[in-house]
Amino acid sequence: MYAFFMKIASIDVGLKRIGVAICLDGKIVLPQDAILRKNRNQASEDLKAFLEEWQIDTLVVGLPKGGSSEEEMERRIKHFVSLLELTEITVEYQDEYGTSQEAKELTQALFRHKRDGKIDSIAAKIILERWL
Repeated sequence: MYAFFMKIASIDVGLKRIGVAICLDGKIVLPQDAILRKNRNQASEDLKAFLEEWQIDTLVVGLPKGGSSEEEMERRIKHFVSLLELTEITVEYQDEYGTSQEAKELTQALFRHKRDGKIDSIAAKIILERWL
């Protein structure tokens, strides 16, 4: 007998990269390769393809709470999510406050911090773990 688990993805939307993480069993969250963002249309197409490939049921989107640019960032992130035109995927929002800093601290001894998206995807992992 198989238990059904929702397939959940989370994203940490940035101006240059979009961190991505998935959870397929309701317990273990795995960071994925970040999506490098050339422009919002390319990034939304790449993300849409990723969500379809993994047959994601729920997308958890990190939203920054607190900070001087909270409203502007929330508007930009919600606009980006609207570009995905998701009809069969539930979208949830989760406070992402401090996740990038937490990701940097968690990985400090593991690898050099390059701009390759690893930190962004670990931040997405933290967002999803908080949501779960």
